Amino acid sequence: MMTEILLKISVRELCQVEKITEQFVIEAVESGIAAPVEGKEVADWVFDTTSVHWLKKAIRLHQDLEIDWIAVAMVIDLLRQKESLQREKQIIQQQLERFLQQTQSS
Repeated sequence: MMTEILLKISVRELCQVEKITEQFVIEAVESGIAAPVEGKEVADWVFDTTSVHWLKKAIRLHQDLEIDWIAVAMVIDLLRQKESLQREKQIIQQQLERFLQQTQSS
């Protein structure tokens, strides 16, 4: 039986670790890049590791390429789709390999 471990970080900790302002996080959330898993008020927001992963990518895109949040959100959406397709491809390849092994052993 596998145990799922969920790691969470508060908005305050996230800002300290990533050296960003709370406003950056608010803009990223408003753009749909990440969503807090807890908290109704900004000060109470808590993010899971998946959201932090995408927030970090978004922050780098925004800062390094100096593009606005709408463009960043579009890029993040495309990156998410790419990752999803890669996972699906890997699953299909594994299934194909198992099928080929079964047919060869028959």
